[in-house]
Amino acid sequence: QTQVVESGGGLVQAGGSLRLSCAASGSIFSIGTMGWYQEAPGKLRELVAAMTRGGNTHYADSVKGRFTISRENSNNTLYLQMNSLKPEDTGVYYCRVLAGGFESWGQGTQVTVSS
Repeated sequence: QTQVVESGGGLVQAGGSLRLSCAASGSIFSIGTMGWYQEAPGKLRELVAAMTRGGNTHYADSVKGRFTISRENSNNTLYLQMNSLKPEDTGVYYCRVLAGGFESWGQGTQVTVSS
């Protein structure tokens, strides 16, 4: 079982920035694709951005040009740089990790953007 721990959330005004981090550990398999998901109040969890081990990225249309995903394979850490934040970016952000065909999720980190 892979342990996944997110950090970096908080309260920020619209237009501000936050950087989320996700640390994966304990897997006996090589860590594959890692991604960030947003669960907004009253909505389903949705993909925000994902990155393969090789560096290919995918972004939701709503965050293109504002968010940047990156990772350090040496320590299985994933980041999400969030700029020009909007109130609709508010929600709990979860990190999803794929390893050996299994998926693991963290507990989430709260992001609140005030208008």
